[in-house]
This record gives sequence, C-alpha cells and structure tokens, in this order.
Amino acid sequence: MKAVKVVLAILIILLLVAGGGAYYVWNGLQPAKASDTPVKFTIEPGMGTSKIAEVLYKNGLVKNDMIFKGYLKWKREGSHFQAGVYEAKPGTPLDELIAKLNKGDVVKEEMVRITIPEGYTVEQIAKKVSEATGAPADDFLKLANHPGEQAVAAFKDIPQNGKLKHEAEGYLFPDTYDFKKGTSDAEMFHRMMEQMQGKLDGIPDLQEKLRDRGITLHEMLTIASLVEREVVVDKERPLVAGVIYNRLDKNMKLEIDATVQYALAEPKERLLYKDLKVESPYNTYLHEGLPPGPICSPSMASIEAALNPEASDYLYYVTKKDGSHEHLFAKTYQEHLKNIEKSKKAAK
Repeated sequence: MKAVKVVLAILIILLLVAGGGAYYVWNGLQPAKASDTPVKFTIEPGMGTSKIAEVLYKNGLVKNDMIFKGYLKWKREGSHFQAGVYEAKPGTPLDELIAKLNKGDVVKEEMVRITIPEGYTVEQIAKKVSEATGAPADDFLKLANHPGEQAVAAFKDIPQNGKLKHEAEGYLFPDTYDFKKGTSDAEMFHRMMEQMQGKLDGIPDLQEKLRDRGITLHEMLTIASLVEREVVVDKERPLVAGVIYNRLDKNMKLEIDATVQYALAEPKERLLYKDLKVESPYNTYLHEGLPPGPICSPSMASIEAALNPEASDYLYYVTKKDGSHEHLFAKTYQEHLKNIEKSKKAAK
C-alpha cells in the first residue's frame, strides 16, 4: 500500500512538472503585453533566427526569445526573413510578426519632396531646398557657384569668363524630386544636374542640331531660358525663339525685360526706365548678343523651341494686356509701336 502511494506521488509530481512546462511554453507563445505605441527594430542582413528572436524580445515584441526561436524551428520559418527597418506594436500575434518579416514589410523611409517650377532661378531653387531641409540657402548657392565634383558632362561647355552670376544657372532641371530625409545639399544639387544631363542626352541628334545653328550647348540653354521667362503660352515658344535668333542675326540688342530682372538684386513687378540702364552683362538693353548665361532653369518645351525655332520675319513682340498671356508680333518698329498701343487699349 505504501509503495502504491509513492508511485502515485511520483506520477502527480511528473504531471505537475509536465503541466508546468506546457504552461511555460504556452505562455511564452502568447503575444507580449499590448501597447498602442509602435516600436522600430532592425533586422540586419545575414542575421540568424537566434539573433532575430533576441531583437524582438529586447523590443518587447515576444515574451520569450528561446521559445520564439523554437516556434520558428517547429514551423520551419525564418529562412526567408528580409532585412530592413520594421515597425510593430507590442501585442502583435507571433504569426503576424512572422508574416511581416517574410514579406519584408519594412518602414517606408521618410522622404522630402521638392518641386522646382519651370523658370526658377538657382536662388529660388536654393530657397525651396532650404525650406524643405532647414539648411541655409547659401549652402546650396555655394554649390551653384562652384559645382566642382557635382558638375555633369554638359557643364564643361560653360565659359569661364567671370561674368556669370551663378555658374550652374540653367543646369538644374525643373522637376519634382523625392529625396530621403537627411540627403545632403550636394546630393540634391547633383541629382538636379543629372536630371538636366539626362534630358539633354535624350534629345535626338543634339550635337548636330547645335552645329547646324552654330551655337554651343551653353548658348542654347541661355536662349531656352529667355524663352522660358518670356513665354507663357506653349505654342508661342518656337516663334519667340525665332525672334531672338532674328535679332541676333541682325546684331540687334535683344532688349528682353527678363534679363534686366535677372540683373537686379531683387526682381520687380514692373520695370522702370532707370532699371533698363542698370550696368550688368545680363542687361540686353545695354549689351548686344546673348547674356553670359541662362537666367533660369528652362523647361523641355523651351529647350525644344531653342533648338527648333519657328522661321518668321518678326523682330519684335509685346505682351497682350487682355489676360491671354499671348503676344503681338511685328516685323518693323513702326508695327511694334502700333502693337504696343493695341496692347494698352486692350488693358482698359
């Protein structure tokens, strides 16, 4: 009888131990204490299941790293986990965590979006970048003045005559850019230059077209920038480009208001007669030929117009004051004066 009691006692102890072990495993497989605050954790490339289980445990996402490791082995999981930065809330079921790691459902990197409108100057671009990043605009402008290693192939054509207001003016393509948060000004600057290079490289027979017109790439971008700042209605771009070429061919001063605006320390809503006399190599009222370089970042439409101007006998144009943003074109100065009067009347 005594022996039977001993055997029963041993059996009870074994059952208790087994039950306790089962409860220990069962409890370890339950979700961690829930929280509404997500935590970030990183799975490094080549990290094994033991280390991954440890990372999850330290971040409060699993109750027991050893049991979680055993669970992975039992379910034959872990061999397809993807590296990256993840985010999960404590209390997430283990199978959901496993699915997230298998899918590579990583945290999307925080991005900074910067839109550079067509016709922006590098000073305006620098301000846009500064607003998005918090870095001083002058940091970006220093790159625009001395691109150095950030320069692209197209940049080699820029004349080194000391007359340029900003060396990179016209070489930063106007577009919408998405940058990872923390991207340096130098990287952003280079990306914008690369974008312009890519657009130029995509133009069929570019070098042949430049040779046919007898201009350099720098001169073409300068003309494109003038068209960009002078024209709003797309269909007029080639025609205005043609007027610019016509005046250049006849050694006439271009007398383009936008070049004066660029020469001024601050652009004005309306130019005064005295502004037309400001001394600057960019002032096409004072100096013949093209300004030293582009006065803004031209769009592809303006670049195409500069490469393929519309032939005409026009030498003058004036903006209509009727709100259409179109122009009145003239072959002679007398015609031009009449168009100016027409424009004034339309504004009344």
